[in-house]
Formats: sequence, structure tokens, C-alpha cells
Amino acid sequence: MAKACRIVRIMRELEESYKQYFEPIVTRIGKENYPFKVLISTVLSLRTKDKVTERATTNLFKLASTPKEMLKLSEEQIRKAIYPVGFYKRKAKVIKDICKDLIKKYHGRVPDSLDELLKLNGVGRKTANLVLTEGFNKPGLCVDTHVHRISNRLGLVTTKTPYETEMSLRKILPRKFWKLYNSYLVAHGQNTCTPISPKCSQCRLYNYCEKFGVTKHR
Repeated sequence: MAKACRIVRIMRELEESYKQYFEPIVTRIGKENYPFKVLISTVLSLRTKDKVTERATTNLFKLASTPKEMLKLSEEQIRKAIYPVGFYKRKAKVIKDICKDLIKKYHGRVPDSLDELLKLNGVGRKTANLVLTEGFNKPGLCVDTHVHRISNRLGLVTTKTPYETEMSLRKILPRKFWKLYNSYLVAHGQNTCTPISPKCSQCRLYNYCEKFGVTKHR
């Protein structure tokens, strides 16, 4: 089967699977059309389970929901609001730094280009791409550990790093799928295509997956 055809079928199956999963908090926040909240919730979501991220964002946005309001909070207040997200102490500092950059360089508004987002202190490609897709509804390919792992397992790419995966996917994945790809694969990776012993017997992608790197499955 040609790779382009496989991709279309994989996306159709993932779309059906996605309906039964818990929608990621960043995706839900994106529906509010408030890029700043998307940016901050994405920072909090790094290396953190979605349920924990949800509680942290809810607690933090009760205290502040704009860069100006956020700067009025101390790092200690932010740390207490976002605990126990991963690396919460460092993330509290990153949030303050981001808000300083937004006010100083962008008049308090989140930039809507990849290059400008990457200039913000503590913002990497994963965060920048997710802000583009969820915050501005613009094309972006957000590659986290789930997207990197599953794309390789499926045999769509053969890469060693998330950056290599992003660059490879940009060449083969139709742009209309870019925004959906991250949401679908994150949900799929959290629920079915887990890092260890994936649930292959329950997977809708079973017939389209090369299972590269899978030594044990359920």
C-alpha cells in the first residue's frame, strides 16, 4: 500500500478512536480562542500527565489569565498553583520569563509565527507548534514523545529524535492533517499505543502498523 494511502487510512482510524478518548486539556483550552492560555497550558503540560495539567491550569488561571496579571504573582504563588506538574519550580520561572518577553517585545500579545514563538524564553519547537495549531488554528507539526514513538512504530518515518520526526513528517504528511495529527497520536499513545507493552490487540491501526521496536504487546 502506498504511503500516502496508508496515511489517509491511519488518520480515519485515529479519528474514530479519538472519539472515545479524553480530549487533551490544551486542545480544550484552544477552543477558547485565547493563545496566551494555550501557551501557558502547553508549558505546564510538558512531561506531565493530562489530568495533572488540567488541575494546574485551572488553579493558575483563577489567579491570572494575562501576561500582566501573571507578572503580579510571585514565583512562589505560581509554584503552589501548578504543583505537582513536572519541574514545577522551573516552569514557574519560565512562565514569568515568557510574560516579561510578551510585554516587552510583543505588547502583551502572543506572536503567531513559529520563528517569533521560538524567541520566547523556554519555548521549544513542540510548544511553538502546538500554540500555532491550538492557539491560532494555523498549520504546525507538534512532535512530542508520543508522536515520535508512534510515527516510527507505524513505519511512517525512521528517525532518532523528535526534530528529525517533525522534519520527515513535514515532507509526507498532508498539511490538512497537521493540526489533528498531534491530538490524535497523543490520545492514542496515552490509551492504546503505550511506550511499554502497547495494546495491539485493541488497536484500530493493527493492519497498518509495522510495529517497529515493539518487542512485547498485549
